[in-house]
Amino acid sequence: MKEIIDYTLFQDGGFSIKVISIIKLILFIIVVLLVLKLIRKAIYKVEKIDVAKKYSIYRLVRYLIILVSIIAGLQLFGFNLSVLVAGSAALLVGIGLGLQNLFSDFISGILLLLDSSVKVNDVIELNGMVCTVQEINLRTTTVLTRDDKYIILPNSDLTKNQLINWTHNDLASRFEVTVGVDYSSDVKQVMQILKQAVDNQNSVLKEPSPFIRFTDFGDSSLNFSIIFWSEELFRVENIKSELRIKIFELFKNNNITIPFPQRVVHINK
Repeated sequence: MKEIIDYTLFQDGGFSIKVISIIKLILFIIVVLLVLKLIRKAIYKVEKIDVAKKYSIYRLVRYLIILVSIIAGLQLFGFNLSVLVAGSAALLVGIGLGLQNLFSDFISGILLLLDSSVKVNDVIELNGMVCTVQEINLRTTTVLTRDDKYIILPNSDLTKNQLINWTHNDLASRFEVTVGVDYSSDVKQVMQILKQAVDNQNSVLKEPSPFIRFTDFGDSSLNFSIIFWSEELFRVENIKSELRIKIFELFKNNNITIPFPQRVVHINK
């Protein structure tokens, strides 16, 4: 048995790989996986921390343990890391210059996990695209758009570019629907109808209370805005669509006209 364990599988100069080294490595990997599992359970049991922050903490701890495990695993095989690093210093400098964007993504990933400016399940808007954050990795972040497409973004896109985080502070956000009516319309009646429509709309919060604003005298219409708050941030466009349908039906029942732009063309003979 001892002969089998001490059997040399590979040897090159002073470096060799024995069966015992493979066994130690397998056991080491099993221990690391068990430790990660226990740490994950411990972190997710803490009730005072929200799920998104638990995710960030676990990811950082996981990356740290993996890094330490890789170094320890190399030492199990007898690698001299100091000689390896010194011998490849020039190569690492060259690789670093060529992979600046990749390293920038790695640093951005660490920053995202540390400062929690963008967290898993957040609804963000980046370059006009509204999406929910599905997963934050060390180099990339996976998001889901409103048309149910998964997009993988480099982490540097989230740290370098300006973005809107709809769920950064409060769960509910403010939204607006605009509509114009004919100049012959009764302003007070229009505002009452719009208030009725938004009050009966599903997924619109009662507090803060939605309100109607007479915004402007347009070229061909009196313009109004419906201001409301909702927690359905990702699918709010569906709420807006349903609200517009209600407004159209109520206007039709009350003989209120939504005008369209008119142009008068004069022809000189």
